[in-house]
Amino acid sequence: MTKLLEQAIDEIEKLSDDAQDAIAARLLMELSDETDWTASFAATTDAQWDHLAAMVRQEIATSNTTPLEDVFPPASPRP
Repeated sequence: MTKLLEQAIDEIEKLSDDAQDAIAARLLMELSDETDWTASFAATTDAQWDHLAAMVRQEIATSNTTPLEDVFPPASPRP
C-alpha cells in the first residue's frame, strides 16, 4: 500500500461509520468504472481508433467543434 493511500485511510478512520461507508461506496464505484474503461480501451481495435480519429478530423475541418475554453472556462483567481 502506498504512503498516500495509508494517509487517506488514516483520515477516513477518524470519520463516522456513515461517512466511512459513503467514501467506501464512492471508491468502489470509481474502481468499477476504471475497470470498465480499461476493458473498453483494451477491446478497441485499431480500425475503431482510426475511424474515431477520422471523425474528429472531419469535425475540425468543418468547424463543427466547440472551443475548449467554452466547455471549461478558465478558473477565476480565488480571493
